[in-house]
Amino acid sequence: MQNKGYRIVLVVAALLILPGCRFLEAMLAATSPPEVAEVRVTMPTTPTPPPIEITRGAVLAELETTLVGLYDRVNPSVVSIQVVRQGTLLPDDDMFQFEFPREQYRRGSGSGFVWDQEGHLVTNYHVVENASRIVVQFHDGRTVDAELIGSDPDSDLAVLRVDVAAERLVPVRMGGSADVRVGQLVVALGNPFGLQNTMTVGFVSALGRSLPAESMARRGAVYSIPDIIQTDAPINPGNSGGVLLNDRGEVIGVTTAIISPVEASVGIGFAVPADIVMDVVPVLITEGRYTHAWIGISGTTLTADMASAMGLDTDTQGVQVIQVSPGSPAEAARLRGTRETVTVDGQSLPVGGDVIVAMDEWPVRSFEELVAALIRFRPDETVTLRVIRDGRQREVSLTLGERPYD
Repeated sequence: MQNKGYRIVLVVAALLILPGCRFLEAMLAATSPPEVAEVRVTMPTTPTPPPIEITRGAVLAELETTLVGLYDRVNPSVVSIQVVRQGTLLPDDDMFQFEFPREQYRRGSGSGFVWDQEGHLVTNYHVVENASRIVVQFHDGRTVDAELIGSDPDSDLAVLRVDVAAERLVPVRMGGSADVRVGQLVVALGNPFGLQNTMTVGFVSALGRSLPAESMARRGAVYSIPDIIQTDAPINPGNSGGVLLNDRGEVIGVTTAIISPVEASVGIGFAVPADIVMDVVPVLITEGRYTHAWIGISGTTLTADMASAMGLDTDTQGVQVIQVSPGSPAEAARLRGTRETVTVDGQSLPVGGDVIVAMDEWPVRSFEELVAALIRFRPDETVTLRVIRDGRQREVSLTLGERPYD
């Protein structure tokens, strides 16, 4: 009985506890925070680009086609020139032996190009200067002796003649240089370091440069070649006398010189402009020499300090006449050279002479522009110079002479 009573008490207790547990569970459920659903955050990603496919662009393909076609068309017109110069080698001053003077031979090379089908070739004067023999090699390896028939040191141009059948000669096509612009694509063809049939590519770097001419006039006056084209197309020794071409394959200049501390291209090369070539070469063919017009002055570009010292506006531009050569056209026209000098910042400046500001319709703002204007005229032509004298402008009529030489 006692155990039975104990079991009854346990059952009753269980019945009392069970509803309480269910009540507690319900209370806990009511006060618990709601279940939070799982949230996945996806960061935006950059799509992986497709692999870059290198293709021949239209511009590159067109440029390559132009250059290849240009080379194929013009290369047959460019020649290699080999020269031999003969001179006398004097014996050493040695009191214990005596030697007779003996002949010395020096060899040089350069480039040139076919001018016409009559056998005329053009090159630089300095390439063939004092040559005792000139040998021309064409692009296909044929060689032939050449004869010098005309030269002009003041434009650094020379004309050769070869005895070759007309159908084997491919003349170049000349283009004007007046329309050349800085930034224009250019191609040089020649034989640098004797490496025949070499093409280099670059751009026109500058215009209106001047180069000293090969010759020297009486009384030591040095002349210059005007309107020189500057280019960064690689030009090296052996390129002299070759061609500078535009993208149409026309000759716009004759490659002539470089500035370099290492006797090789550093990106500063010069070419005689085609306009000068077309003026000079036909005369060399018919007459053998070219006569340049001459004023007969030495001068310099007017600076702001010089203008100020003469009481002129500091922005005045022109050529200060320093000296008038005796017996010259300038003396006959009564041009005035400088009469005194002034010192500015420790530098002696010539003042007091005429300042040339124009020649006919051509403005003259620098000495280079005066030379460029002068090359448009021939000896015996009369020009009108506009000059500033004693602070006032006046016109002077001057008949040009022929440039004299030693």
